[in-house]
Amino acid sequence: MKHFKSLLFAAVLFIGATTFTSAQSKVAHIDTQKLIEAMPDYISAQAEIDKLKATYQAELQDQLTELNNKIKQYESEAGSQTAEENLRRKQEVTKIDQSITLYQQNQYQDMQKKNEALMKPIIADAKKAIQEVAKAQGYEYVLDSAMLLVSDGKDLMADVKAHLKI
Repeated sequence: MKHFKSLLFAAVLFIGATTFTSAQSKVAHIDTQKLIEAMPDYISAQAEIDKLKATYQAELQDQLTELNNKIKQYESEAGSQTAEENLRRKQEVTKIDQSITLYQQNQYQDMQKKNEALMKPIIADAKKAIQEVAKAQGYEYVLDSAMLLVSDGKDLMADVKAHLKI
C-alpha cells in the first residue's frame, strides 16, 4: 500500500510537470492575408486575374449588345412578319440568351480555376515561410491574427517579410 501511494504521488508530479511545461508554449501571430497581399507573386497574379476578367467582361458586353440589337430589330419588324416567323425569331433570341447565360457560368468557373491555380503556390510559399520563421524563433504555435481578439504574442509579420525578402 505504501508503495502504491509513492507510485501515485510520482504519477501526479509527472502529470503536473508535463502540464506546466505545456502551458509554457510560445505563441506568435501573423495576419496571413496581409502577408499574402504583400507578396510580389500575389500582385502579379492579381494583375493577371484582372486582365482575364476585363477580357471576359468585354466579350460578354459584345454579346449582350448584339442580343439587344437583334431584339430591337425583331421588335421593329414584328408587325411585318408572319406569326410563324415571329415565333422563330423569339426562339432564336431565347437560345442566344441561354448561350450568354452559359457563357457567364463558364467564365465564372474559369476565373475560379485560374485564381486557384495562381494562388495555390503563393499560399504554400507563405505557409512555408511562416513555418520556417516560427521554427527558427522557437514558436510552437502561430495563430492567424485576422481571427484574434487579443494578441499579446509576437507578431511575425516583419520577420516573415524579411525571410521572403519583401
